[in-house]
Amino acid sequence: MAKKEYAFYPGCSSQLKASAANYLVSTSSMCKTLDIKLTPIPDWNCCGASISYAGGSELSRLVLNARNFALSETHLPGQDMVATCAACWLGARESKEKLDTNAQLRADANEALKEAGLQYQGKTPVRHMVEVLIEDFGYAELGKPVVKPLEGIKFAGYVGCQTNRPFGIAGESFENPLYLDKLVETVGGEAATQYEQKVTCCGGALAFSETEKSQKQIKDIVESAYDQKADMIVTPCPLCQANVEVYQSEINKKYGTKLAMPVTYYSQLMTVAYGGSTKEAGLDGHIIQPTKLQEIADKPAPAKK
Repeated sequence: MAKKEYAFYPGCSSQLKASAANYLVSTSSMCKTLDIKLTPIPDWNCCGASISYAGGSELSRLVLNARNFALSETHLPGQDMVATCAACWLGARESKEKLDTNAQLRADANEALKEAGLQYQGKTPVRHMVEVLIEDFGYAELGKPVVKPLEGIKFAGYVGCQTNRPFGIAGESFENPLYLDKLVETVGGEAATQYEQKVTCCGGALAFSETEKSQKQIKDIVESAYDQKADMIVTPCPLCQANVEVYQSEINKKYGTKLAMPVTYYSQLMTVAYGGSTKEAGLDGHIIQPTKLQEIADKPAPAKK
């Protein structure tokens, strides 16, 4: 029996063969080391994070999330729902808060769910994977499996906005959350503690409608990491990862810059520090290669004493 078991909501971007597939690969490797069992919620659906752009109603988005909760409550009762995607976690948590505090919305959602033989009960908490790591394990416990410390690599912890406001990680400052810095130090890396852009929005929602504004945001995020002498950025958000990595080449063309900053996930850092290979950490799925991290991953782990 696993040390901890959770109902897992992969989300659209983090499932296999999707844009953040390497996030899922590294999360699975990390969880294997920590003896965490993630059981995917059967027949889960999109959280509706982008539904407003398609003219969807608030109720439609609430019902989408309520259905995932209802499926979790039916098939995996008593297990907290865990999401790796910041947008999924935020959307689900917001939906749960509204459904739990507004009787009419809850009744309307359940009326829709009745067509599928489901009912939202409000019994299942939803948590980000980072919450699970910090609250259920703690930094000391997370440091125990480290066999290849990430020495010689400096990371800029880019939290972004969705895991920071309005909910955030318990006990963290909205202005200067420190959990990514602490996770970096836990696995033997150096944190860029003065990184000024850690909670700035990456402009993901503006990537197509307001391209210039979005890319200016990314330029500031990356240049601030360079200012702190960081070797790479680390984030808990698939949208931030994709947006900040993918558009650096476009920014270089527009501004004449030479940005080439790798953008990684905390789970990749942990997987490598725990002795995982480049493939196990999903490091082969990047546009801008995190070579320093790959070099550590490719080294054999020291023999156990």
